[in-house]
Amino acid sequence: MKTQLTKYLSITKKEWNGLVVLVVLIALVVAAPYVYQLFHTDRVINFKDFDKAVAQLEKSGGPGYLTKNKPLSDEKIANPVMFPFDPNNLTIDQWKQLGLSERQATVIKHYEAKGGRFYRPEDVKKMYAISPDDYKRLLPYINIPETEFPHKAKPGEIIELNTADSAKLTELKGVGPAFAVRIVRYRNRLGGFFHKEQLKDVAGIDSQKYAGLSSQVSANPAKVDKIKINTVSFNQLRLFPYLSYNQVNAIVQYRLQHGNYNSIADMKNILVLDDTTLHKLEPYLDFK
Repeated sequence: MKTQLTKYLSITKKEWNGLVVLVVLIALVVAAPYVYQLFHTDRVINFKDFDKAVAQLEKSGGPGYLTKNKPLSDEKIANPVMFPFDPNNLTIDQWKQLGLSERQATVIKHYEAKGGRFYRPEDVKKMYAISPDDYKRLLPYINIPETEFPHKAKPGEIIELNTADSAKLTELKGVGPAFAVRIVRYRNRLGGFFHKEQLKDVAGIDSQKYAGLSSQVSANPAKVDKIKINTVSFNQLRLFPYLSYNQVNAIVQYRLQHGNYNSIADMKNILVLDDTTLHKLEPYLDFK
């Protein structure tokens, strides 16, 4: 029994050497952090220059991430300094000088950032941030140059979307030169507007903006240029905004394989064309 126990607990020279190496490695790993700290001195970071730079940015109204969480003030200066002004592109400090609060001035700047413009003094009154008393006080000093903006349509005047050029479209209230060009470009790709609600397909015209335009425009379907679906080329059809690349390719390939289309019913055999797409496409097709 004693002999067996001794034999079981005994280790060879090779095993002993391995054990020694393992103990040495463990000791080195444990001691490494202390040795590092002994020979390494941490560099002291001086935040004074950083804090100074942050303070200067905040004071000058620097990047938004420094002040975005700062609550906007409703305080107004006690003695406003009134001067003739164009409400377009006025700075926040200038609005505050005219007696508005920081919150009111910020609302106006947000309106401008989204493409809003003041075309006449009454437009300032429509800002929900401007109280009746503020508007009454500001009105005598509002000076919007007449040459700065295009002529606007008279009240009740209706502009036909399919015949108006970009200059005519700028007469619509809420439509500037950039939007007018965007509408014309989309109309050219489409072939014309069958109904004015299609304006909502133009980039940047959401439901709210369309609500402001709908009473000023009309669309005459007779002015629409239809697509000769049996002769139109792949490159020509690609321009049509309601069709994807794959759908255009499928339409052309199906025509090549099966012959000319006689009606919209023939196109229902094309798997990539769903009912919604066919409904939007149908008014634009000429099967002659």
